[in-house]
Amino acid sequence: HQKAYDAIEAGDLDGAIAALEQALKENPADADALAGLAQTKLLRRTQGVDLAQARAAAAAAPTDVDAQTLVADLDVLGGHVEDAFDRMIDLVRATTDTDRNAARTHLLELFEVVGTTDERVTKARRALMSALF
Repeated sequence: HQKAYDAIEAGDLDGAIAALEQALKENPADADALAGLAQTKLLRRTQGVDLAQARAAAAAAPTDVDAQTLVADLDVLGGHVEDAFDRMIDLVRATTDTDRNAARTHLLELFEVVGTTDERVTKARRALMSALF
């Protein structure tokens, strides 16, 4: 984990991701590495993104998985966790097949970022199950 923290401090998100992936290879049950990996990937996905442009693109394309997931990522970073979860659950409802699976998978990763024991995650898991079935 120290190698990952050092890489993050140096601005090397790819190096941090590699270190955390290695930690998970060595111990697949390492919850801290799993959470750290999800958080670091979130930072990498949102690095240098213009919030206004991302929101405009998402507003213009409500079923575009890439546009919606980027705004959900930005919402989580900005502390708007419920908004991010609602956006992704709505996307699951509005899409099918590959897009639906991509939205679901991304939402599960956001659950890891927030923390699987967080009450907002528990509530969103129930809403996701309802959207899927």
